[in-house]
Amino acid sequence: MKKYTFMQRKEDVAREWVHYDAEGKILGRLAVEIAKKLMGKEKVTFTPHIDGGDYVVVTNVAKIAVTGKKITDKVYYNHSGYPGGLRKRTLGIILEKRPEELLLLAVSRMLPKNKLGSAQLTRLRVFAGAEHDHEAQNPKKVEF
Repeated sequence: MKKYTFMQRKEDVAREWVHYDAEGKILGRLAVEIAKKLMGKEKVTFTPHIDGGDYVVVTNVAKIAVTGKKITDKVYYNHSGYPGGLRKRTLGIILEKRPEELLLLAVSRMLPKNKLGSAQLTRLRVFAGAEHDHEAQNPKKVEF
């Protein structure tokens, strides 16, 4: 009997729509679950070089939780490239002004740092409130 490793092809990828409710969930633990879904790691057909993940819709991101004193102590840095162009923002400020950006940052840092990771991140839809625009796709509610 011949044994071989299964390699998925782009043509054979079957994508689903899944929905996560972020209310009361811890930021890092939710980001890990979302990254797994986007990469397709939970599927038996997982192939590292093929984009075989699912579409993910996340709602209620404004009500996400963090542990400890991260709200005041965790700092996100951006630099414009010019002298004196360092910008610092705490997690609390980002959560107030743009909560969607917070989850996008957490998930994007868990995905591959190449074209494959960029393509996977385009399938993530994040909404601050309970309403979303993807009811027509009938996303499957996922609890973890």
